[in-house]
Amino acid sequence: MEIKTLNHNDVSSLVSLQPDGWQDITLNFNFYTKVPFCFPIKVIIEGEIVGVGAAIIHSDVAWLGHIIVHPAYRNNGIGNRITQALITISMNNKCETIYLIATELGAPVYQKLGFITETEYLFFKDIIIAPALAISTNIEPYQKRFKRQIAIIDKLNSGEDRMFHLENYLKQGHQYCKNNTTEGYYMPTFGDGLIIANTVSAGIALLNLHLNTNDKVTFPKENQGAMDFLYGKGYKEARTARRMRFGKYTFSVSGECYM
Repeated sequence: MEIKTLNHNDVSSLVSLQPDGWQDITLNFNFYTKVPFCFPIKVIIEGEIVGVGAAIIHSDVAWLGHIIVHPAYRNNGIGNRITQALITISMNNKCETIYLIATELGAPVYQKLGFITETEYLFFKDIIIAPALAISTNIEPYQKRFKRQIAIIDKLNSGEDRMFHLENYLKQGHQYCKNNTTEGYYMPTFGDGLIIANTVSAGIALLNLHLNTNDKVTFPKENQGAMDFLYGKGYKEARTARRMRFGKYTFSVSGECYM
């Protein structure tokens, strides 16, 4: 068993690792291989890639993502080895806090390595709201002069310094403003869409915009406003997953965070 850096030329070989119900993982690993703050790795056995994962470094905070083991090679400690390697990469990059989102299958592996559960994410799908939801007049396309306000909102809610990562998605984004002050933002091209807001009114207004063209949304269980909104329309979460942490606690206000 070898653990090596995953390169761009490896991406096309990952189709056999694609988990059911996940977004195309080759899109993610294509991105990981092209930016300096991502560190994708692969596990090779007899010349075959049987496992992958990546560390995304935001200054002193890391996120571990797409830790996947081929079904034929599970229960052999490979997921553990991938996670350990990514922890080492993160710590070598001076990260004090490491996060990941764990399924019920993966959570016991991460607990044995020292991860603790911070919160749960609720996953909703097949959301159909007709007629289309009205868009708030407080929502407008991103304007560069509000970049600093957006950075402050993001830092407050995520606890991370990650604007260098988000900058590529700002131009396609939207912001919710009142009295020349930004209360939230929406980046539709960041993953499945990212909403961060300081107020319930901003968060729900931006969620309405998202749901006019999307049928999925994910948020932490602390987001009571979003939960009440979707429960009120008859929707329940399809599944849950844990946000787990290794290392130093990073304060964040996660109540009005959506994905």
